[in-house]
Amino acid sequence: MNPANLNRRLFLGGGVLIGLSGTACTQTRPSRNLTVFKTPTCACCDAWIGHMREAGFSTTITVLPSLQSVRSSRGMPDALASCHTGLIDGYLVEGHVPAADVVRLLAERPTAVGIAVPAMPLGSPGMETPQGQKEPYDTLLVLRSGATRVFNRHNRPA
Repeated sequence: MNPANLNRRLFLGGGVLIGLSGTACTQTRPSRNLTVFKTPTCACCDAWIGHMREAGFSTTITVLPSLQSVRSSRGMPDALASCHTGLIDGYLVEGHVPAADVVRLLAERPTAVGIAVPAMPLGSPGMETPQGQKEPYDTLLVLRSGATRVFNRHNRPA
């Protein structure tokens, strides 16, 4: 083989490997763009939005008279409903979910509808009280079947 052709092939092959290694090492950072659906009169929703913004999420707020269609169209069971619904990277975030749980969800990327904190437990983000009351609660991973499993536990004695 001609040495010039060999050098050219080595050069081109090396360039391809360098180019591919750069794309293989690049990791896509999860989105921090959160769309929040809420009703017009919910003050605790605004407090939760503030919690998410403090954690580095940017938020777009959509005010609707009812959130039932947002939840049901994406597979969130009515039994897990709360006062607001977030949408981020294809996942629903239902209720007063701590920002750290959303970060974990986006990092782990499970096959799921999303995560939920049903009802409005005292001491969850947006539901803080002046007296510092805290109820134990769980963040639930909502599977596509509608089944749930505990994703994280909060306000539990150590």
